[in-house]
Amino acid sequence: MEQETRIAVVGIIVENKEAVGEVNQILHDYSPYIIGRMGLPYEKKHVNIISVIVDAPADRISALSGKLGKIRGISAKVMYSKNGQ
Repeated sequence: MEQETRIAVVGIIVENKEAVGEVNQILHDYSPYIIGRMGLPYEKKHVNIISVIVDAPADRISALSGKLGKIRGISAKVMYSKNGQ
C-alpha cells in the first residue's frame, strides 16, 4: 500500500557555508521526493537561502527538516499545503 504524500516547502537558511556539503548530501538522499529547488546567495547578510519543494509522506518531510536543522549554522522550517494534498 502506497503511503499518502503531502506537498510542502522546506525553507533553509545557511549561515555556515562550511555546512553546504552536508546540506547537499541530505538533499541528495531525499531527491526522490524533491519536485524543485531554488538557492539564492544573499551576500549582504552573508547567508544562502534555499527553498525545496517536496511531495513526500509527512514523516519523511519531518525527517528531512529535522536532519537539516541539526546541522550547525543551518535553519530549516516546513510549510505544508493546506488541503492535505
